[in-house]
Amino acid sequence: MNLRHPPSAVLDGVLVLVALFDVWVHVHADEPLQLACALGGAFVLLLRHGRPLLTFLVTLPAVFFSDAIFASLAALYTLASVSRRRVILAVGVVAFTLCDLAPDVNVSTEDLVTLSYTAATAAAAVFLGQLVQARRDLSQRIVEISEAREHERLLIAQTILASERSQLAREMHDVVSHQVSLIAVRAGALQVGTRDAHAKDAASTIRRLSVQTLDELRYMVSVLRAAGDRPTDLTPQPSLADLERLVDGSGIEARLTADLPGDLAPSVQRALYRTVQEGLTNVRKHAPGAATAIRLWQSDDSVHVTVTNGPPTRPTIPLPSAHYGLTGLRQRAALLGGTLACGPVSDGGYQLRLDLPVKTTMPAPGDVGP
Repeated sequence: MNLRHPPSAVLDGVLVLVALFDVWVHVHADEPLQLACALGGAFVLLLRHGRPLLTFLVTLPAVFFSDAIFASLAALYTLASVSRRRVILAVGVVAFTLCDLAPDVNVSTEDLVTLSYTAATAAAAVFLGQLVQARRDLSQRIVEISEAREHERLLIAQTILASERSQLAREMHDVVSHQVSLIAVRAGALQVGTRDAHAKDAASTIRRLSVQTLDELRYMVSVLRAAGDRPTDLTPQPSLADLERLVDGSGIEARLTADLPGDLAPSVQRALYRTVQEGLTNVRKHAPGAATAIRLWQSDDSVHVTVTNGPPTRPTIPLPSAHYGLTGLRQRAALLGGTLACGPVSDGGYQLRLDLPVKTTMPAPGDVGP
């Protein structure tokens, strides 16, 4: 068991025991009303995680009728650690202060000092809860930033690799292929122009080998330009069958609705998958906590996918972005004869949409990225 982060049930049990000790110290057994309110306030702490506001309200009678205030302070702290509604927290501080002073309040200097002390005690519980909430949010944001940076690092590495492979493919095409073509042409001319049987046979062999070499060079250039989009890549490429696992593992509150045939071209399936993947990544980075709807459908001769998220529910932190994801998606959509659009929606959220023809003209190897 981690001593720094004990299980919730253990912590709840400790709080209930401390609250019962507070009742034993401040409430007498011959005061049934005060004892019932105090005991109820102590045991209701077991519900503080599921119903924090209700738990706090149930503890207030104990503050009003007795001096057992620990349970109410613990409930107020729990409410502050999970609620982002500052008005409710302020009302909670005021309610706790009034309940603590209401039975014997008198307008005097001493009562004003007591009022200030009580309000400060309640405010301290709220501030502590808010501090815990901020720490939890910061930890989550740090994890998201780390994931975003790792994603950006992979994108940059893939871009650099694709650039190097493309440059190598150009060199092979422009230099090596050109020279081998010249060899084949000259060998063909020698084969036609010479009368020497041995020279004619040698020229025929040279021409045949040159043509074979050109075919192999073209295949190697196509493999280099593919950069992962063809079956020559060692990594299995995703398809629509992998979408559900992608959404479930995204860590986002997302709803997936898919109504597509299962015989779509592999390039179309990859484009749809990559669009959903990029959309979920952008939601994690730019709209933390936002609910997301993913819809895939077919109309006439086109397939469509939208990734729509609502406004963020947690504060956003500017994250580093090289914008390679959307650029790659636009290039992929254009090469497949489709379009990619993105922009804000009316409720303050954002939508990413891809439209593709069902029957695409397959691009040359290397024209579409991974």
